[in-house]
Amino acid sequence: MVRLGLVVAEFNRDVTEEMEAAAKARADELDVEIVETVHVPGAYDSPLAADRLARRDDVDAVTVVGAIKSGDTDHDQVIGNAMAQGLTDVSLDRDTPVTLGVTGPGMSMDEARARTDYGAAALDGAVDLVEEL
Repeated sequence: MVRLGLVVAEFNRDVTEEMEAAAKARADELDVEIVETVHVPGAYDSPLAADRLARRDDVDAVTVVGAIKSGDTDHDQVIGNAMAQGLTDVSLDRDTPVTLGVTGPGMSMDEARARTDYGAAALDGAVDLVEEL
């Protein structure tokens, strides 16, 4: 059985709650155990939580979900780039798959709501990587 850690960014909570539910539903379908779910304030905060989960012996992979919508500045781009690089570093440093189920940057809330299935897709990716590696 694959054992996962799940990180959920709470910023844009109306979207990320649905992403979390989609990931958990897919875990049930695949008979995957979510060992622990960590809620963080926003996507920028997810690399630290992913790192803590990836250090655990009972976690085979980490899935991160969140939504970064565009605003009046380039802030969403800065957040998205920093988060993606941080999660890449965690995956490589810990030799543990970390899958990105964060939508955006550069999207509207309507676009974010239309992509809540990314939670399930990221979980699928984590399971595939664990099985392949």
